[in-house]
Amino acid sequence: MIKIGDPIRLEPLDGSARQYRSKVLAVDGGAIHIGYPVDEQTGKTVYLLNGMQFKASFVSQEGTLYMFDTEVKGKVHDPLPMVVLDYRGDEYVIRIQRRRYVRVRANVDAAVHPLGGGEFAPFVTMTADISAGGAVLYIPMTHAPLLRPGMSVELWLVLTMRSGDCHYVRTKATVVRMAVDEHSGARMAVEFAGLASQDRVRLIRHNFERQLEEKGINKETAWNTARKNGRRGCSP
Repeated sequence: MIKIGDPIRLEPLDGSARQYRSKVLAVDGGAIHIGYPVDEQTGKTVYLLNGMQFKASFVSQEGTLYMFDTEVKGKVHDPLPMVVLDYRGDEYVIRIQRRRYVRVRANVDAAVHPLGGGEFAPFVTMTADISAGGAVLYIPMTHAPLLRPGMSVELWLVLTMRSGDCHYVRTKATVVRMAVDEHSGARMAVEFAGLASQDRVRLIRHNFERQLEEKGINKETAWNTARKNGRRGCSP
């Protein structure tokens, strides 16, 4: 899938919003070799340490965007200096829909507040599904009559990452539609408005991890990571 010459971007999994760019110079079994990456913000060469973990993304020669988890395995000089990244195989790569953010089923803790006035009392809930562009939230039946399409709200989300880290995302959101059912309760679909770029990146990464979990290919890794780092609780 990944080929020599493909541009590649690396996003550290330490919670920072940095992005590094490079190019694939060699594909060797369970590893890929890239040139020393450059920080997109500073334009300076970045020297990576063994064991550093990243979310890698690349665009295939057909124009499709893909993402996968990787780790720095070492350095080689053959004949150019290159960084060796782990590449476990095509089955661990997720194809990203570029025209529309991928939506995944996930119960993310959330808090909803009114903007400006007191149209409704703030409440704590969770999402039914979420993407980097919006979400569907469960709504208390008492609040359903007070929320309507077109209304703007303040939304807090708690993203629990596979490493155990928590990220708190605060954004304005616009109510797109309401659905009320006497059996399943009330749900509200919202579209994020003015979401910070670093928070959108975190949402994409969070949903990417949920996709991997749905595919059942990272359960052992997630368990080992949680044991190593110590799972920490999050709350909105």
